[in-house]
Amino acid sequence: MPRPIHFEIHAADPERAVAFYTAVFGWKFERWGEVPYWMISTGDGEGIDGGLVPRQGPPPADSGPVHGFVNTIDVADVDHTLGEVARAGGTLALPKQPVPGVGWLAYCKDTEGNIFGMLQADENAPVPD
Repeated sequence: MPRPIHFEIHAADPERAVAFYTAVFGWKFERWGEVPYWMISTGDGEGIDGGLVPRQGPPPADSGPVHGFVNTIDVADVDHTLGEVARAGGTLALPKQPVPGVGWLAYCKDTEGNIFGMLQADENAPVPD
């Protein structure tokens, strides 16, 4: 069965996006040759790596629907990472909520207006009220 093997982040200001994802998740970025493209290493083990490319066209509308895939990132502590997102210039898109038997999920926007999810594994996450 085909599985995702690479993701791309589109950014109006690539250097700002690099700074955001480096500060929040510790990802490593490396410029790929002379073209405006950066390879992203998200770490060792399970997961996928990606790339960052200059955005072609306008940024996502603040209240518009998602037009693409939302990547969800495994984090050890959603509350701590939400603080890191805010400190790095990102914003909250959907507050932390339980996913019963799975964990705690929150959605944020990066400095480029892209939505991403964060999931803290917790088998004891309750059914929402």
